[in-house]
Amino acid sequence: MSGLRFVDVCAGAGGLALGLEEAGFEPVLLLDRKPVACETLRLNRPAWNILEMDLLDFVPDEYPETYDVDLLSAGLPRVKSSATAARAGSTEELRLLEAAVLLAHSVQPRALVIENVPGLVDAPEFEDVREFIRKELEHLGYRFLWFVLNAADFGVPQDRKQGVLVALKQQYFDAFGPPVPTVASHVPVGCALHESMAARGWPGADAWAAQALNVAPTLVGGSENRGGADLGPTGTKRAWERMRVNGGALADEVPGPEADPAGMVKLTDAQTALLQAFPPEWRFAGKKTARYRQIGHASPPPVGTALGLAIAAALSP
Repeated sequence: MSGLRFVDVCAGAGGLALGLEEAGFEPVLLLDRKPVACETLRLNRPAWNILEMDLLDFVPDEYPETYDVDLLSAGLPRVKSSATAARAGSTEELRLLEAAVLLAHSVQPRALVIENVPGLVDAPEFEDVREFIRKELEHLGYRFLWFVLNAADFGVPQDRKQGVLVALKQQYFDAFGPPVPTVASHVPVGCALHESMAARGWPGADAWAAQALNVAPTLVGGSENRGGADLGPTGTKRAWERMRVNGGALADEVPGPEADPAGMVKLTDAQTALLQAFPPEWRFAGKKTARYRQIGHASPPPVGTALGLAIAAALSP
């Protein structure tokens, strides 16, 4: 699997790229328009070629290293999946999705992977989008498959369903199969966060971890246009409350010796990164809210690894 090269657009904090790296791919270029996301990527992988630019402004002709790569990957901003989707043809998220598909004209990758909301796979309101993608990919000689993965099936301690499109040039397609789960049982929140909850001597850490037996609800980074960081909408906060987590805000540090052993706890942004299965050493740039938004918007690296291994197997001679 050595020597496989990829271009990653809308790279964000690097979750998908990190997973692909683990699967044996080397990035020739990572693109994101947000300065803080690019800073995160440079903090962790200073040797990577990071381009701070909007995907809609990206012209591959100016970056010939992107031509004929093995894989074009895109963990795109989430398209609207509610009733708004029917009138969302002009939204920025759908323009970015279309732009990522159209990049295949210039880049001509052997494979393409796009990760987004589960509804994109089969929801009726996205039929026009899927038809646009079908026409473009078939015109370029690709065959493709839509499917849904749950990150929890790949060792991520979170119920996070992702809609995935994988397209491959005709000659590689029959060798591809969607990733199969890598864990026999899901990792509960208590297991994932026990060590960090106990790090400052909180006497309630063991009892808290013993009752936090579910995977986390889906983390959401929230809108760039709204207030501080929290763990999601009302229903999500209720699910957190059942695990004695206050989802209304993030903490600056994990609980210490003085904290109530039986009380509610708040998570730190570093703990939410563990729930996205980022390695503990992966650092995030910016202030707390900016860090959490990057984490909540990321694709969990183990899902990227599973996708990368499946694509690499199909591309192998």
